[in-house]
Amino acid sequence: MSMFTGSMTGIWLIILIAAILIELATMGLTTIWFAGGAAVACILSALHLPLWLQIAAFLIVSITLLFFTRPIAFKYFNRNVTRTNSEALIGQKAVVVSDINNIEGLGRVLVEGKEWSAKAANEGDKIPTGAIVIVKAIEGVKLLVAQTAE
Repeated sequence: MSMFTGSMTGIWLIILIAAILIELATMGLTTIWFAGGAAVACILSALHLPLWLQIAAFLIVSITLLFFTRPIAFKYFNRNVTRTNSEALIGQKAVVVSDINNIEGLGRVLVEGKEWSAKAANEGDKIPTGAIVIVKAIEGVKLLVAQTAE
């Protein structure tokens, strides 16, 4: 049995190193939690504790780290994520190039050199051609816009 325990220490080390390498390669906060679980299981294996205890510790530590530290880690480590694609349009100014009327389902805006279908964020608003609007959200393939004071 001690031979099996020794090989388990090696397996836990391999899992630990693999989790760290994957995390370093992706920087996506995806496998670091399992590295913590593997580290604890590796220590238990080195102490010749039973396999079921090693596996239980791996699962408990990994899930606990994932559950309790993931939200905190995302809050502090993924702060400067650049919004991409259409999400980056939220908050941008646009020019109405075709009257916006939600009831008739009409409206187009020009934002960052591209024309988009648009809809007024406030349901009853009608926004005339030439008005400056702010993109408030995206609903399907339409931008939800609100008229600015300009």
